[in-house]
Amino acid sequence: MSRVTARRRVVRLDGTGDGAVARRGGEEHLAAEEPLELRIGGRPFTVTMRTPGDDFDLVAGHLVSEGVLGSPADVVRMKFCSADNGCTSTAYTDGELSLAFADGDPLNIVDVTLAPGVELPEERLRRSSYVSSACGVCGKTSIDAVQATARWAVADDDVKVSAETLFTLPDRMREAQKVFAKTGGLHAAALFTAEGELVCLREDVGRHNAVDKVLGWALRADRLPLRGHVLAVSGRASFELVQKAIAGGIPVLAAVSAPSSLAVTLAADSGLTVVGFLRGRTANVYSGAERVIA
Repeated sequence: MSRVTARRRVVRLDGTGDGAVARRGGEEHLAAEEPLELRIGGRPFTVTMRTPGDDFDLVAGHLVSEGVLGSPADVVRMKFCSADNGCTSTAYTDGELSLAFADGDPLNIVDVTLAPGVELPEERLRRSSYVSSACGVCGKTSIDAVQATARWAVADDDVKVSAETLFTLPDRMREAQKVFAKTGGLHAAALFTAEGELVCLREDVGRHNAVDKVLGWALRADRLPLRGHVLAVSGRASFELVQKAIAGGIPVLAAVSAPSSLAVTLAADSGLTVVGFLRGRTANVYSGAERVIA
C-alpha cells in the first residue's frame, strides 16, 4: 500500500435532501502523515511530521532553509536509517513510495553526511528541535537572522512577471496535484518560470515541507539560486515561507491566501515580491510590486 495515502472506512452524512439526514458507509483516501527524523553525521538534528515521499528533497531543502546547504557539493551522501536495522545508502525514486526495509520497518530516518568545511551551527544541533506539519518551527527565526544567513540577494533580481501569468498559476498548480485530487488534504508548492511554465511541484501535509521539497529538488539538481522564478503555494504566505523563498533565491512568492504582517515586513526588507489572495483574476501585491506587470 502506498505510504502517501491510506484508505479508511467513514460514515457519510447527507442532509441535502428532504427529510431525515441520510447515513451510509464508504471509504476515503487520507493523506499520510509520519515522522521523519533528520540526523547530521549520526546525531539527531530535528524531527518533522511529513507526508512520505521525496524525503531526500525534504531533508536537503530543510538544510537549505537553515542556511547549511547551498550546492550539491555540500553533501557527501544521504541515507535512510532504521531505528533497529541500521542504515542503507539506497535512494528511492518517485515511483517507489512504499519503500521500507525488508522487515517492513518504514524509512523514517535520514542521515546526512556533510562535506568537509560545511559548518552546522552547534546551537541548532543542541536545540534538536521538533517541527510540526502545521507550522514548522514557528517564530524561531528573527528578520535579522534570516538576512544574516541569506546566501543570495533576491532584491537584485530584476525579473518581471505579468499579472496574466500570475492569474494562471493556482489552476496550473491544482491540475498537477495528484495526491490532493485523491485526498483533498495536502498543501502544494510549485515552482514556475516567469512565463508560467511549471518546473517542479511537491505536495505535503505541511506547507513548509512542500516548499522544502522544492528547495531540496533545486539543490540536488544544482539549480540554486532560483533567480527569475515564481514560487506558488496553496495556503497562506507565512513568515517561514517568505524566509524559505529568500533562502532559495526566489524573487516572487505567490499565495492563494493572505500573508502575515511579519511575512510582509521581511519580504519588503529583503526585496521579495509577495502576492496574496491570488484567486481567479484578482490578487493583492503586498511588496515588490515593481516586478508585476499589469
